[in-house]
Amino acid sequence: MSPASPHPPSVERVLVAARRLSADGTDPEALASVAREVVADERDRMDGGARPSTIEALAKEVVERIKAFADPAGPGSGLTSVLNATGVILHTNLGRAPWSQVAIAAADRAATTYSLLEFDREGGRRGPRFRAAESHLIALTGAQDALVTVNNAAAVALTVGLAGKRGVAVSRGELVEIGGGVRIPEIIRRTGARLVEVGTTNRTRAADFEAPLADGQATVVLRVHPSNFAQTGFVEAPDPVEVAAIAHRHGAIVIDDLGSGALLDTARFGLAHEPTPAEGLAAGADLVTFSGDKLVGGPQAGLIVGRSDLIARLRKDPFARAVRPEKVILAALAATLGLYRAGRAVAEIPVWRMIAATPERLRQRAEAIVASLASSLAVDEADRVTIASTVATVGGGSLPGESLPSVGLRIGGRAPTALAARLRAGQPTVIARVEQGAVILDLRTVDPADDVGLAGALIRALHPS
Repeated sequence: MSPASPHPPSVERVLVAARRLSADGTDPEALASVAREVVADERDRMDGGARPSTIEALAKEVVERIKAFADPAGPGSGLTSVLNATGVILHTNLGRAPWSQVAIAAADRAATTYSLLEFDREGGRRGPRFRAAESHLIALTGAQDALVTVNNAAAVALTVGLAGKRGVAVSRGELVEIGGGVRIPEIIRRTGARLVEVGTTNRTRAADFEAPLADGQATVVLRVHPSNFAQTGFVEAPDPVEVAAIAHRHGAIVIDDLGSGALLDTARFGLAHEPTPAEGLAAGADLVTFSGDKLVGGPQAGLIVGRSDLIARLRKDPFARAVRPEKVILAALAATLGLYRAGRAVAEIPVWRMIAATPERLRQRAEAIVASLASSLAVDEADRVTIASTVATVGGGSLPGESLPSVGLRIGGRAPTALAARLRAGQPTVIARVEQGAVILDLRTVDPADDVGLAGALIRALHPS
């Protein structure tokens, strides 16, 4: 008869040892739950042939797991901070726009204290909801009123809902798919409205909207900015002013979805001009929707600006409550928009700092980093790191095909994919790109304050233990 396989210690024995190691205030039930998990994992290990762990080692594992759950930077948080050296400013997979310091401070205050979110200080009773972000939007765009939702997809759905069960006219060339496989036709149908397709994929004229609006097929016109793709060749887009004039002649509402919605002129920085919300309203849109993150550079939110009577209708829509942002987002958004009104956006909002950075300044940073590596790397290793001219992009579904001249570090030699993997696995985590047989660290998307950390991560990746 074969000898019986060993068993892990009982949960109670592990728990007794863990109680001695755990911090005061740890809930006994939480400790017991994790102890059961650790013992179950130990049983699986031993069934696979592993040697048994000591009770002390298992107790230590229990306590470490408990600590990790409450560590904002630990595995239990679900998020790991990274240095984005890809050269993609609004990197969707890396969380898009970093916040400004004033937005972070505003969010921290909102999260850690009570606030006058919906309270009338003078009357001592419930008052109007915090309106600072919406007041900034009115001032920045020239709109009559504004409303904030959780994201731009929600803003589009809420505004399209003004059609009820009637038609929404959209150019076939603008029936786009946005991030996550969400498609404009599906958003329209989910609101209960009917999609009325106008024109053709490559050519739509303002006159194409006349018939569906005249016979009442459509009561809303939705214009969708093709944020993440461009059409070239035999193409034609309808003039927005003409479309608005036709729509208004038939009593229809015009909604302009800008997607990214820049509040500064991107042409100032050598990029193609991105339509602004103010321009959309000036061209006849009754409502304009755009994102609070992306080119605005704040927290994820959907921003709606336009006619006060339509905004009032949206506020009363039950769906508006379902997509209403909470206090931390409102505080961070208000702080971000306040920087635009103060003329500090380029200086203090990270997205615009990155866009505005000159190649000359980026090269100075690259030279300083290379110089700092000399004392820590062997001569042959240091020779692998050179300064390179690179190309950065805005990303995040903004300005497709547009790029910015940039500067970064090029690390040559063998196995660039392995080096990039070590950078990702290091501390801090560095996300680079591999191109033409080398690792590229583009400095446009790295905060200057992180240059020392980037150098240290590179040294450790070139000297794996």
